[in-house]
Amino acid sequence: MTGRGDRVTDAAGGPARHVPVLLRGVLETLAVKSGGVYCDGTFGAGGYTRAILAAAPDARVVAIDRDPAAIAGGASLVAASGGRLTLVAGRFGDLDAIAAEAGFFPLDGVVLDIGVSSMQLDEAQRGFSFRQDGPLDMRMEQAGESAADIVNGMAEGPLADLIYAYGEERRSRAVARAIVAARKEARIETTKRLADIVASVVRSAPGDIHPATRTFQALRIAVNDELGELERALEAAERALTPGGRLVVVTFHSLEDRIVKQFLQERSGRDAAPSRHAPAQARAEATFAPVTRKPLVADYAETAANPRARSAKLRAAERTAAPARGGR
Repeated sequence: MTGRGDRVTDAAGGPARHVPVLLRGVLETLAVKSGGVYCDGTFGAGGYTRAILAAAPDARVVAIDRDPAAIAGGASLVAASGGRLTLVAGRFGDLDAIAAEAGFFPLDGVVLDIGVSSMQLDEAQRGFSFRQDGPLDMRMEQAGESAADIVNGMAEGPLADLIYAYGEERRSRAVARAIVAARKEARIETTKRLADIVASVVRSAPGDIHPATRTFQALRIAVNDELGELERALEAAERALTPGGRLVVVTFHSLEDRIVKQFLQERSGRDAAPSRHAPAQARAEATFAPVTRKPLVADYAETAANPRARSAKLRAAERTAAPARGGR
């Protein structure tokens, strides 16, 4: 499981409960400028937003979060921002429409921190983590189908496929089989019970991740359509950014990073060369130019202070003047 930060007290606009990973890299690649207009698509506890507001006294931010708790928790930062921050409940896949409706269009920068926040992981009642027992929920928006609904209602084959595709769990079929057997005895309602079921068929050596890690990741991604939302967000950022505007994305596992990497390769004209046997096709004009040739990762000091930063990767690109591809 991944998260966005750890405890800090030094932040613009008052104390913050968490600081996002790779904060220095985010600010450097985002290149916040005076009078700039930015979108923080994953507000969380406001770490990136605070840093952007502090980097340029007249910068403005439209921040988005799908979690009602994050929206409520950000009220004090909105009040302290002097009108420079607008906080909106919504999905970052709609960031272009949200920014336009809020009067933040076009954008000079978009930052996305993908995955579950430390706050969500730390609250047992949210059901994201097996570290504490709680209801098997995992819904960021606290509405719709829960993880419990999936593990108790999905057929064994599709459940195994989901765990393999989104969790990259090699023992996915054994996990699904164990879940189906267990739910015949009683509905699976808690994180501890699911973790125990998975641990009964997935072995791990000392020092390895918890046996249930990949299964919990898969369920969380499925419940919140995280990969589909990421794809929509990248396209929305392409539509919303002004020429010269920056897109900065921090991911925490290979599935997310692969989507970002392939999107930026394609949009910057660095996708795979066409076959010499295929008919010639005009290459689409590049809509992004790379800012980072290789992903930025956390240094030793950051990972020592915040182990959740170990798997983080940052990719960034700058918007060209080419028209956005596709669109709504």
